[in-house]
Amino acid sequence: MDITIMNLSKPKEEINYDDVFDVVIIGGGVAGFSAGIYASRARMNAVLVEKLGPGGQIATTNVVENYPGIPEINGYELGLKLEEQARKHGLKVILDEVKGVNLKEELKTVKLASGKELKAYSVIIATGADYKKLGVPGEEKFIGRGVSFCATCDAAFFKDKDVVIVGGGNTALDEGLFIANFARSITIIHRRDSFRAEKILQERVFANPKFKFIFNSVVEEIIGNEKVEAVKIRNVQTGEISEVKTDGVFVFIGMVPNTQMFEDLEKDEYGYIKVNLYDMSTNIPGVFAAGDCISKFLRQAITAAADGAIAAVAAEKYVDKIKQKVSKK
Repeated sequence: MDITIMNLSKPKEEINYDDVFDVVIIGGGVAGFSAGIYASRARMNAVLVEKLGPGGQIATTNVVENYPGIPEINGYELGLKLEEQARKHGLKVILDEVKGVNLKEELKTVKLASGKELKAYSVIIATGADYKKLGVPGEEKFIGRGVSFCATCDAAFFKDKDVVIVGGGNTALDEGLFIANFARSITIIHRRDSFRAEKILQERVFANPKFKFIFNSVVEEIIGNEKVEAVKIRNVQTGEISEVKTDGVFVFIGMVPNTQMFEDLEKDEYGYIKVNLYDMSTNIPGVFAAGDCISKFLRQAITAAADGAIAAVAAEKYVDKIKQKVSKK
């Protein structure tokens, strides 16, 4: 499913850009809308800015079946329900792109592509992260129909099937061992002549009879009609082209957090925003972050929802203190 075709419903409320909002939430994924639900239920003057459509990464998932209380739902539908629920409680939503921020001042500024600006006492950053993609023909076409970037999300759909994994780091091998609980066989394709993953992970995959290995090779194309049927690969040393039959392709070559514009925030070596996991606060007072854009152990919809709730409650407490200070002046 192509997230670019989705649109947030037209706002039912007028946005007063002269307002000073209690909180601006940047990003309309699970973390962003979770924050929006909690902020609006706390009667904060809250606005969320999203550039594409509700749901973020989850909206590209064909089936979500690990979200507690919802046995099975389409990811796009889940995104729409998140938006509907947040609007019901009074969250204002703007379909626009954030082009710049000024977070250092007590009154934060969020600049939009439309040329308008939002002022707020606090900001919650929930911009997520994008999976690194192969950029080969067939990849986009078969996302949700055999191409996946998340073993936890999709491995169960490949029970007793043959799958390909692309990658050679810790994530590729670790996720591969998880997929091995379901798949009949797993072929790992890696561009180098050896893995970069930890030795203990290498030992485990080499000892597992479900695994096959193709080194010094890259995927050139993902092939199929209605779903994935094979991958075309090229040996980087000989140039030889061959095909590997498969029911699915898991791509584990890394993620890129959408945090580039937040230059004043502390980040880890991979660009993820560092937060205090107690309250999702960053190194700048009044700025919080949640979801896949933060430095943490697990990136899943359920953890994003929790992050967003914590960030909103923390923002509420922060804004209350700011308003009390202003009223005493």
